Amino acid sequence: MTTSSTATRGAGTTPGAPRPARHGTPRTVGVLVGCVVVLLLICLASLALGSKVTSLDEVIAALTSEPDPYLATVLDARIERTLLAVGVGAALALSGALMQGVTNNPLADPGLLGINAGAAASMVTATAFFGVATGTTASAWVALLGGGLAAVAVHTVGTAGGAGASMVRLVLAGAVVAAVLTAYVQAIALGMPTHFDNYRFWVVGSLGDGGLDQLRAVLPFLLVGLLLAALTAGGLDAVALGTEAATGLGVNTALVRSGALGAATLLCAAATAAVGPIAFVGLAVPHIVRGLVGLDMRRQLLTCLLVGPIVLLGADIIGRVVLRPQELMVGVVTAFVGAPVLLIAVRRLGKRAA
Repeated sequence: MTTSSTATRGAGTTPGAPRPARHGTPRTVGVLVGCVVVLLLICLASLALGSKVTSLDEVIAALTSEPDPYLATVLDARIERTLLAVGVGAALALSGALMQGVTNNPLADPGLLGINAGAAASMVTATAFFGVATGTTASAWVALLGGGLAAVAVHTVGTAGGAGASMVRLVLAGAVVAAVLTAYVQAIALGMPTHFDNYRFWVVGSLGDGGLDQLRAVLPFLLVGLLLAALTAGGLDAVALGTEAATGLGVNTALVRSGALGAATLLCAAATAAVGPIAFVGLAVPHIVRGLVGLDMRRQLLTCLLVGPIVLLGADIIGRVVLRPQELMVGVVTAFVGAPVLLIAVRRLGKRAA
């Protein structure tokens, strides 16, 4: 692997091959154990914090004994919200890591495939013309279908003319499809404004109306995406060496890239279908993870399963308490947190290029 390609894959890490002493198995195990502990603590905080603060003693007592009906209702809602955040956070983080790995672009995120725009376009259509309310199982399937169709459209446009699906062509196709779908959404919103009281909250990204129904609706797609991610992780490490080198190692680069893109599409579309488009999680978490465990894709994906939920749950908790008793949507919080991460990544890339 050349220094330049490694630097591209590992924004936020030192150029050159990963150092075993720093990113070896003992360090990775330590990082994973630490992430598990942090995730458990933040899940407890998620159960305790909201418009009304519940002490940890009350939470533990309610989980281990029979609570009063009001506390039981509050905890049930918070448990569902926490589980949904864990699933969505893991999916967005994995999707972002896969997109950055398959494109060799540390600034890539799932939006490159037009998934968010496709989900938004399908939601606005269902809301305006078929009366589908956001925050329901039906809306999750509608958004999932739209995100998937947008990804298929991007791949079709990107491979038009039989020239093959190069990363540049796919990125350009994604920009075109996203622009068209965004214009469609804006046109419908301007023409039929009375239909968008609910949609305008969904499009920001919120866990407030979510629960186990949304998670169950998209769980099969999350599991298939997770399986594809696991199957392609090793191949992506070889692809990072370059197409010729990977082929020499016996890796089918086209199959690996297609599998990784398919996994990213399923994971991001399912997450977007469940809670709406949430920005920066898929972009920021892989940078954090590479700083913790290095460039190995298997370790990155495993760590993303923990760091993604930590970041999303942390943002959700901030949104619940900062304007109490009102709530700031998690998509707004992640945008505020993620923007500085993006600026730091761009500055580091600029220094490496110089």
